[in-house]
Amino acid sequence: MRTQPRTSALGKDLLERLTPALQGGNLANALATVRESWTVPQLIALLTHEQPDIRKVAALALGLMGDQSSITALAVALHDGDPMVTQMAEHALWSIWFRSGRCRAVTLLKQGCCHLNHENYDSAIEKFSQAIAIDSAFAEAWHQRSIANYLAERYPESIADARSTLDRLPQHFGAMAGMGHCHAHLRQWPEARHCYRLALAIHPRIEGIQAALEQVEAILRDFPECH
Repeated sequence: MRTQPRTSALGKDLLERLTPALQGGNLANALATVRESWTVPQLIALLTHEQPDIRKVAALALGLMGDQSSITALAVALHDGDPMVTQMAEHALWSIWFRSGRCRAVTLLKQGCCHLNHENYDSAIEKFSQAIAIDSAFAEAWHQRSIANYLAERYPESIADARSTLDRLPQHFGAMAGMGHCHAHLRQWPEARHCYRLALAIHPRIEGIQAALEQVEAILRDFPECH
């Protein structure tokens, strides 16, 4: 079901006013523009606009100012027929997930990610664990600790953290895909296949997962004893 005329006018206004700030690379101005004239519910409504450019800009705007109330609609937008809308919805979800914790927990998450980028996995895990201790509902802290455990080849611990992420945020395609990678490393092929299928059900265009699923299905087809 597409939008009504009033919503359509809002969409055109959003596109006309936000595009110059985005083209100039000024995200601060873009955020100020969005906050000045639109609410999160209005932006969510624009995700179903008939024009792909408006759906795309609405998703981008939600990445700037959306909150947890935006997650369900953005998860639906991952199935949009336009690849750019899907890409903007994915970016918006990551942005929201990274800022959806208590202030101190978000700070610790950023510090942990810095350690993770420098391959200091134990230090990263320590920071993520501190973030979890402060805000156990902060799903992204669990997910980032899952990534750190995965990169440190602690696959059972990574799976446990991925499950904790999904308990808090069932739409987290990254956690589901990551759990699939862990099962694959453990040569638990049916479990890996299950996770990859679920990740694609959440986000059909998630990068690399269709290929990973096909590899696992080939193993299960060619080596029936792996079932």
